Amino acid sequence: MDLFPYPLRPFQAELVDTISSSVGSGGHLVLESGTGTGKTICSLSGALGPALEKGKKILYLTRTNSQQRQVMLELREINEKRPLLGVGIQGRQSTCPLIQRDPELRTGTPEELSKLCSERKARSMQGKEGGCRFYDATISTPFQEVEDYCRKHLPTVEEFAQYCDGKGLCPHELAKDLLPGAEVVTAPYAYFFMPFIRNNLLDWMNVPIEDLVVIVDEAHNLPEYAREIRSVKLSIHLLDLVSKEVDEHGDPEVLEGVSVMDVLQVLREGLDAAMEEYLIEDDGLIPPSFLDEVLMAAFTATSSSLMLMAKNLMMLGESIRDAKRKEGRLPRSYMHSLGANLMFWIDMDEEHYVKLVVGGENPAFEAYCLDPSLAARPLLDCNATVHMSGTLVPLNEYRDSLGLPADSRMCMFPSPFPPKNRAVFHLDDVTTKYEEMIRDEEMVNRMEDHAVSLCNVMDRNTVVFFPSYQLMDRFIKDGVLKRIRRKVHLEQRGMPQCDLMSEVEHFKASTEGAVLFAVMGGRVSEGVDFPDKELEVAILAGIPYPKPTAKQRALLHYYEVRFGRGWDYTVKAPVTRKLLQAVGRLIRTENDVGAAIIMDRRAAQFSVQLPSVPSEHPVNDVINFFKDRGR
Repeated sequence: MDLFPYPLRPFQAELVDTISSSVGSGGHLVLESGTGTGKTICSLSGALGPALEKGKKILYLTRTNSQQRQVMLELREINEKRPLLGVGIQGRQSTCPLIQRDPELRTGTPEELSKLCSERKARSMQGKEGGCRFYDATISTPFQEVEDYCRKHLPTVEEFAQYCDGKGLCPHELAKDLLPGAEVVTAPYAYFFMPFIRNNLLDWMNVPIEDLVVIVDEAHNLPEYAREIRSVKLSIHLLDLVSKEVDEHGDPEVLEGVSVMDVLQVLREGLDAAMEEYLIEDDGLIPPSFLDEVLMAAFTATSSSLMLMAKNLMMLGESIRDAKRKEGRLPRSYMHSLGANLMFWIDMDEEHYVKLVVGGENPAFEAYCLDPSLAARPLLDCNATVHMSGTLVPLNEYRDSLGLPADSRMCMFPSPFPPKNRAVFHLDDVTTKYEEMIRDEEMVNRMEDHAVSLCNVMDRNTVVFFPSYQLMDRFIKDGVLKRIRRKVHLEQRGMPQCDLMSEVEHFKASTEGAVLFAVMGGRVSEGVDFPDKELEVAILAGIPYPKPTAKQRALLHYYEVRFGRGWDYTVKAPVTRKLLQAVGRLIRTENDVGAAIIMDRRAAQFSVQLPSVPSEHPVNDVINFFKDRGR
């Protein structure tokens, strides 16, 4: 507890001791820690002591920039007790001053931007045209001056970028230079779970992976993130981009008598055929050999020939990338991407993947990774790991999904805030269960009436959380926004982060009580704090069960075969976490008071994790709850 900088709340001493002992023994710790336990400061102060004693460094992984900021703020408090250096790092898209001034570069992948950066730095070092003025200034500025600033102020990534911008320096290059001397580094998930970036980070930190103590924040996000980064798509959009590249660079052969455009044509026809035969609503399972057979039949080729075709596409793409890099442009080639994706598709380990055809605005072949432990495997090489979230139950599902050892320590710590400050009601006359919604045409109308009544009767900030954008769109189409007599803000599909945060800030600032429409499992429900009166009422418009797509069914089957817990691990656990995350927005401090109304009779199925009271008169029940609390 030597590094803990605040007066202790209930359970914090136990939480810090648990983390400290686990890191000290070099183990893996999976913990759920309720709102108010101070996960960030507890994990840092608990892990730092044993890590420093063993000569290890802490890598604190976050999902959002706001979580990174919190890490730096807490390190400042620890710094008052024990001087240390903490460094936050983000991708070049966020920090490179050249990229901030060139919108085209912002679309680059980490690998593309790394290559472009290397080329520009080389030109600067050689005194050639096309270098980087920010790098020039960086290498001519005394590094000690920058390090002294960082040790004194422990700036957030944003603050450090502003500091560097004012001096014409490159914050990304300087952050890399600071890493070897840092005891704590905070970075997005991608810096550890994507191999190319992880290797760079370890080099910059000058540390072997065995000397890392990794803390994973908001860990409930990790399994799906790990699946997604190991999945591959061959989409219509990609094929269109390759076609444009052919128009610009020519249409060379990739096999004898077979040009790039020939490959594109066969892939388009194969995608059309797969959609015609296998697509059911959103997606459909395709035979594992479907695409290979389509290509082999079209070009009278063998599987070895297909691999050669993919390699040739990559080689052609590499030459395009090199030419662009030398011109100071983003070294991107869609031919290279197509070749790499085809090679992966042909050569993948099908035991851990399912092959799909996906519909929608951007139809695609998709190889979806069912096993998140493939991406999470490097965690086992670390000295110790801590995985924490406010909503991680069942802990054994998380442990098993990531492939952590069976003897990993698992703990739960409750919120120290008074339970009486939160009420959860559920309604028995509505549900978003698909079969019942089809059978009862008035179901959605009743849900809309409940939501409108609750929003109109109180001047309290209210969020309506939907299980999907589809249901939110239905409410809007039915004219619910006009029926609500208060300002309604929207979390829209695909909304840029800056626009979303602007909308959220306007909602928070309301003095007359506003309404926000958001989605469970979205950015508002999982990444935004609403202390005090910024949020007092949460309406959950149904239970966010996953749609029974082919992908979801394949995932359930995989987990059933592997763990014998398919439904619990792939349906109930994620739904429980989404419910708890949404309701958890209400109570962020010891003084917060809030009420949640779940508009779905199935809420009773989650009574162990989220106790709720049935309500026949939700408006009266909510009003009386606040009256009893003097609010």
